[in-house]
Amino acid sequence: MTTLNIGIILGSTRQGRVSPQVGEWVKGIADARGDANYEIVDIADFKLPLLGETDSYAEAQAWAAKLATLDGFVFIVQEYNHSLTGALKNALDSAREEWNNKAAGIVSYGSAGGVRAAEHLRGILGELSIADVRVHPLLSLFTDFENGSVFKPADLHTANVNAMLDQVLAWSGALKTLRQ
Repeated sequence: MTTLNIGIILGSTRQGRVSPQVGEWVKGIADARGDANYEIVDIADFKLPLLGETDSYAEAQAWAAKLATLDGFVFIVQEYNHSLTGALKNALDSAREEWNNKAAGIVSYGSAGGVRAAEHLRGILGELSIADVRVHPLLSLFTDFENGSVFKPADLHTANVNAMLDQVLAWSGALKTLRQ
């Protein structure tokens, strides 16, 4: 079997965001496993205009091309107003077939661990034919971040990230056969 390519999608684009810290932490755990190619995919790098705006073709094509190279995803999701960010929803909507028949894990954070944002994301993933896995590491703004800005995860989260990655890889490998 070929090595799987898993994108760690940063779900926020705002100034001062902490998703890059969380994404790098997940990538560090993932890379130590040596079982797939993991890469950070920052939606901020793609400068996606709102879906339906004119002159968005080039950005949307670059985004779709990046997604097409990936076999699965780990979404780093922060909870804003009991849901996911508008930037992530727009990024999800800016592609279609490139998402289909792939697997995804979710790592969320917020005052309640980002659980509401993750649950909203699960509904969207289903519509995009992305199989989301059960294990879901939840990070608290109160216990896993110092002053709400410096990420210092509790050690117990490492086992959850590894369990999530086990599921993402199993499902990504199985679903890859549908895309070949």
